[in-house]
Amino acid sequence: MQLQPFSNAVSYRIWHDKYRLVDTAGRAEPGIESTWQRVAQALARGEGTGRRDWASRFDTLLRDFTFLPGGRILAGAGSGRRVTLFNCFVMGLLDDSIDGIFSALREGAITMHQGGGIGYDFSTLRPSGMRAGTTGSIASGPLSFMRIWDSMCATMLSTGARRGAMMATLRCDHPDIEAFIDAKRDPRELRHFNVSVQISDAFMQALAQDADWPLLFPLESGAVPNGANIIERAWTGTDAPVPCRVWRTVPARELWQRIMRAAFDCAEPGVLFVDRINADNNLGYCERISATNPCGEIPLPPYGACDLGSINLTRFVEHPFRRTARLDLQGIGDCAGLTARMLDNVISVSRFPLPAQRRQARASRRIGLGLTGLADALIMLGLRYDEPAALELAQQVMQTICHSAYRASIDMAAQKGAFPLLQTERYLESAFVQRLPADIRDGIARHGIRNSHLCAIAPAGTISLLANNLSSGLEPVYAFHQHRRILQADGRFHDCELTDFAVALWRDSGGRGALPGAFVEAGELDSDAHLRMQAALQMHVDNAVSKTINVREDCSFEAFEALYRRAHALGLKGCTAFRPNSVTGSILSPEGSPDTARQCCTPEREAD
Repeated sequence: MQLQPFSNAVSYRIWHDKYRLVDTAGRAEPGIESTWQRVAQALARGEGTGRRDWASRFDTLLRDFTFLPGGRILAGAGSGRRVTLFNCFVMGLLDDSIDGIFSALREGAITMHQGGGIGYDFSTLRPSGMRAGTTGSIASGPLSFMRIWDSMCATMLSTGARRGAMMATLRCDHPDIEAFIDAKRDPRELRHFNVSVQISDAFMQALAQDADWPLLFPLESGAVPNGANIIERAWTGTDAPVPCRVWRTVPARELWQRIMRAAFDCAEPGVLFVDRINADNNLGYCERISATNPCGEIPLPPYGACDLGSINLTRFVEHPFRRTARLDLQGIGDCAGLTARMLDNVISVSRFPLPAQRRQARASRRIGLGLTGLADALIMLGLRYDEPAALELAQQVMQTICHSAYRASIDMAAQKGAFPLLQTERYLESAFVQRLPADIRDGIARHGIRNSHLCAIAPAGTISLLANNLSSGLEPVYAFHQHRRILQADGRFHDCELTDFAVALWRDSGGRGALPGAFVEAGELDSDAHLRMQAALQMHVDNAVSKTINVREDCSFEAFEALYRRAHALGLKGCTAFRPNSVTGSILSPEGSPDTARQCCTPEREAD
């Protein structure tokens, strides 16, 4: 086995099992260099002219893991197979009818079969016990149908499809919200779903005022029931407020505590601050978002798609571990401009499981360019993850990526045309675009912009492991020496021991004895350090940030609950915290510690 450019056998195995192409004649790519060439050439087909030159430039950025495209791009680009290059999709609105529900199930199965994870908002399904006006039947509620999706996902896995990933969201004012919150307390339930509650600003205000909170659902057409309490409220899939019947009221504080207790005990549900997502959406003038991809970094409208890639920051650290160590921000900016073009080309060359997904992706040309290896890069620069200088540098990095990607997208618009949904004046009025530098706003006014959104920070777990076990995304290093469970091609897990990239590099550079002070693990950081880093980068991310706040098992419930309130106060779009527990177990554990069985979906897992 030839390891180079891999520094460990596990990273080689990830490439061999997940991303190496074996054609129908059994011919396999001899090395990852062939994988990079295949991907570069496939994405260059999105260019009208000069494809050979573009392929060479793309290949240069892929080599040595400088840029890590999403896993579906690495596996599928140029393969000739009937697969999608998008990691995940948010599916269409669920119509509250048997025909509509099972049509949506079929669309989900088709999408998953071609390699896409899927997300849904189940809020349009009537609550358990509600009588249907047309048939007189009694509704079984969203959870009953979520179980059907869960079974579908398990069946798709048994056919050899890649591991399933699904997200389910539900409004915090849906009458079945309490059952939704508690659903995953049973480790046998919804094993293929991540679940998140849509938390509105109105709910947070009710919580602050210790007020009651109505649980309600839109009325069917016809007479209003005698004595019914009716409230006008915007609902999923509606363009304006509609009459909703209040089923009952609960203290907002009690509902919040129920969410927090479930998250404390079994790591779910997560929380989406849905009004903040929509207020900061560049396309708020033409879409309403109520769901995300399975890991939360891309809030999407119906049939929206995830087009992801991560810049490996460790490749831009000069003179690591020395006093002269520095980060090449200019190099990161140049890389961001070119990789934005690569991801835009994914939209042009990819297959789509459904025509509606193609239409949505090509109408907005949303991409999600982010970073990975942040914690390792900080260590190589001699900075602790939680010190102010590290926070400031991380913010500068994400700002550089964001502004470079936007400028590149303006250039692409001048060459190839703007995205079709662009309404320039309204786009320029959006909150995020208003925060961009004047030259970018002026460029959009003159030339338009190729992509509605450009930045997202994904978990990047598997692709970071491929790149010799980098710290994932913006996460701190979980443990410098890890016991990890790796999902193999045959569907079984393999237990292995791994050393963090920065530690291995420090040892290879002659480091001896105790690790220097910049080497800090996640367990040594307080939750506020996690939140501050997420907030610092979110300022320059137009989609969202996937972040798991790891807390110690002995964390008090009061401290755990407070971090979610702090997340809202900091302006985050969502929050997920993970406390080790018997329900979910762990995919990662410090070397030598026990590992327990885990569900398919945990906060650490991703869909690549």
